Order: sequence, then C-alpha cells, then structure tokens
Amino acid sequence: MPREAQYLAVADVLRARILSGEWEIGERLPSRARLAVEHEVGRNVMQRAMDRLIIDGLLEGRAGSGTYVRTPRERLRLVRSRLRERREGSRPGPDRRERGRADAWDSHSQVRVPAPEPIAERLAINSGDLCVQTHYEFLADGQPVQLSESWEPMAITGETPIVLPEMGPLAGKGVVERMRSIGVVISRVVEVPRPARATQVQANLLGISVGDLVLQIERTIFDADERPVETADMVIPDVRREVVYEFGVDRP
Repeated sequence: MPREAQYLAVADVLRARILSGEWEIGERLPSRARLAVEHEVGRNVMQRAMDRLIIDGLLEGRAGSGTYVRTPRERLRLVRSRLRERREGSRPGPDRRERGRADAWDSHSQVRVPAPEPIAERLAINSGDLCVQTHYEFLADGQPVQLSESWEPMAITGETPIVLPEMGPLAGKGVVERMRSIGVVISRVVEVPRPARATQVQANLLGISVGDLVLQIERTIFDADERPVETADMVIPDVRREVVYEFGVDRP
C-alpha cells in the first residue's frame, strides 16, 4: 500500500474507533508506539495518522502528556448573503441575530502603508501606492471567530472624513455606506474562498491549533466604474464556523 494512502487508512480506522466511543472525550489515547503495533504500521505512519486527526479536530496533543480525545466544539453557521442584508439591514436586532455572528470586534489601522505587489494588483494600483491597512479580530460571545486584513487606496479616501474605517462620523458602518458618503457607489463584491491551514499567528489569535483547517476568503469591492475600492483577506476557523453563501434568483 502506498505510504500516503497508508496513513490516511490508519486515520480512518482511528476515527471510527473514536466515534464509536472506544475512548471517551478527554481520555488519553495509548502511546503512538502501542497503536503502531496494534495496527501493524510504523511509528511514523501512526504519527501522521494522529496528526491528521488533530488537524480534523478529533484529537489534541498536550505537550509532555500525550494525545487526547478532543471535546467537540459547536460549529455555527455563517451566512454570507447580500440578499439577507437587504432584508434585515446592516445591523440585525438581537432577537433575530444569527447565532455565531460577530457582535464585537477589535481593529487597528495604519495609514500611508505601501501596497505590496499582490495587493496592488487586486486594487489595480501601482506597487508601493499608499493605502490604509486595517487589521480586524471579530468576536462572537467573546470568542474569536474571524480575522480580516483590509486595504483601501488613499487615493480614494485619503483627504476625506472616512480615511480610517473605524474612526470618524461613519466608523464601523461598512465599506458600502462609507464610500457612498464620498460619492462612490458600490456595484459589486467578488469573493474567492480557499481552504488553508492555520499559521502560528492565526492559531494564536483564533484560539485554535496550528494546522487547523481555516477558510480564507479574498474579497474585493468594486464601484460603478469597476474600480476596486477595497480588498480584504478574511480567515475563518472551520472548527467554529460553517460558511454558507446565499444567492437571490432573478425573476422573469
């Protein structure tokens, strides 16, 4: 059996044993060496199988202690929908607020940050053109649920009251409303979702493990002239949130 398929097959067997209740939540698994003997595989194969289940959220490693069955975490649904925003407005009331939806956030903006080449390409500006860069940490019920890094060209907002997204008269109102206040009409939003694994920095901020599955969403917002006015990279932990896209259907 090929080595790559072997560790995945072992992971599937261990997963079935865990889900059947052979080991209770919080219980320490036998040693890697013992499990390797049980399954007649090498220790490296067993380690890769256990690492796979740690990434999948079924196990957790504790330094100097061993590997344990992880307590399941509730996975909340996050609906990304322009249709819903039109129905409910920009800030739904608490009685109809979607569970797990961010209800607080921390942010930090920097002005006059030169755009790196990938960001400049997304914003259709020159590499090194000055932008406002804003880092966000979104919370739901006090728990970190999303990270975001936003870039806005200062050529658009630099001499206006909305240059800082979370300060001024329209602080926290969102890109659409802020841009409308300076005569920029938003026409469309493009999002590109990609699966990824959490980096050390992301894991620390989100309270998850390095290598945990995350969804990275590359978002770019365009005005009526098809000019990009903002681009952002969002990071959502898969173990905490299930992302659902909702679309309206044009009626004939």
